[in-house]
Amino acid sequence: MTGRERFLKIARGELKGELFLPLNLNYSWFMEETLERWRREGMPPDADPLTFFGLDRIEFTGGGPYSFVPPFEEVVLEDGDDTQIVRDRLGITQRVFKAHGQSKMPQWLDFPVKCRGDFEDLKRRLDPDTPARYPADWNATKARWELRDHPLGIGPGSFFGHTLQRWVGPENLCLLFYDDPQFVHAMLDYLEPFFLRLVERFIAHAQFDFASFGEDIAFKGRAFLSPAMFREFLQPHYVSLCNVLRANGVETIFVDSDGNIDELIPLWREVGINGFSPMEVAAGGDPFTLKQRYGDGIVFAGCVDKRVLARDKAAIDREVEKVKRLLDMGGYFPAVDHSVPPDVPLENFRYFLQQLRATCA
Repeated sequence: MTGRERFLKIARGELKGELFLPLNLNYSWFMEETLERWRREGMPPDADPLTFFGLDRIEFTGGGPYSFVPPFEEVVLEDGDDTQIVRDRLGITQRVFKAHGQSKMPQWLDFPVKCRGDFEDLKRRLDPDTPARYPADWNATKARWELRDHPLGIGPGSFFGHTLQRWVGPENLCLLFYDDPQFVHAMLDYLEPFFLRLVERFIAHAQFDFASFGEDIAFKGRAFLSPAMFREFLQPHYVSLCNVLRANGVETIFVDSDGNIDELIPLWREVGINGFSPMEVAAGGDPFTLKQRYGDGIVFAGCVDKRVLARDKAAIDREVEKVKRLLDMGGYFPAVDHSVPPDVPLENFRYFLQQLRATCA
């Protein structure tokens, strides 16, 4: 059985207890700082984590759905000893750490959209027909995809975390839902056909095995929006995209979001979204209750508590038992609930994989 076949059967709930360890399902297992530590602890400098740890390959594409084309010019506005203030390619001004900035949260200072005029200017960077969003050689790309033995996913878009939140800023956006709801609707109304055009172009050239919206719409305990606000503002915009995906054979449609999204899951399911990742443990997500409620009608990727991997082997063994219970319920792909942090020793991560494989053998 190929990796692609195994992925599809697990997602459908046909292979309960089966292990598929996705290296990339719209998120990465490892921070660069983590890999640097592991190289000091014996991981070969040129090792590919996919093969070194024996993980399962997933290919993910989508035409740069959140990208600005052209991007903003990246500019260093202030250069300190340990940090810099930069304006990045998304137009966000932030204070970042010089060392291992990708594994440390920046301080967000300013955002590109402050008024309707800013959004109108932003539209020139959001043309769905820009050639740079697509493969330079469709025929070669299509031929390669047709020969694959691993799952292929598409990123159909984002209506909150990777778009509006980054354009306006988290606090500003939350206020905007009350202060100027029509402006929020206007941005969302522009995004839906933009993403739909991207998806239609890609699915005309390939059979995708899953899709994954990138949202980051929640924090510890709950989502940024109430279910009522989600239903009013965001939910309707998923419908056309999910209809096109399902009409073209995409059975598993994920939402990727940090935080606790439990209260939004029923609303996503109403429009055809049935997969959720990374189900962040520290935020209080409850995959067991959701699995008991929805059975094979729901798919998870994630649920492994990254904090546990820095502890002792007894704690890791307990996490492995939790993973085994979820695997036996079906429709589950074990993965760390976002990236493995640098406080995890290489020995611990290898022990986790060893115990997981032994338990599921």
